[in-house]
Amino acid sequence: MGHVTASLVSGTRVEISNGVHHWYADEPVEAGGENSGPTPYEMLMGGLAACTTLTIRYYANLRGIALESIKAEYDFDRVHATDCAECEEEHAGMIERVRAHVTLGGTFTEAERARLEQIVGRCPVHKTLTNGMKIFDRVTFAEKGKPPIAPAL
Repeated sequence: MGHVTASLVSGTRVEISNGVHHWYADEPVEAGGENSGPTPYEMLMGGLAACTTLTIRYYANLRGIALESIKAEYDFDRVHATDCAECEEEHAGMIERVRAHVTLGGTFTEAERARLEQIVGRCPVHKTLTNGMKIFDRVTFAEKGKPPIAPAL
């Protein structure tokens, strides 16, 4: 489906590529970085915002809804589970919380408004983040002048 490569360039600056496009991530100065790009969490939220926007645009086009503008805003933070009044599950320690605010411009019927509100949570990235995912890590060690040593499978 997709492939992305990230390489440490210098300090905390990371170059990311999908083979066609190249972009950078970094940490803010107060976290020891150079602030030469968005943080990994900002990139994650950017991916979610882009997916939400594109999903709404696609749906509106498909249904002939007169959508004039979309603005998706996401805030991410970590809070103590005991301090999270809107959290449904019991957790210990810290939990991640994302707050979304999507503004849609245009003239809509009540039925279109209700459906567009549902579509906000239907983008594939939103589904992946809320449903969870499996990540299978594999580490290879490459020493200077020697071929990489791959882990046993």
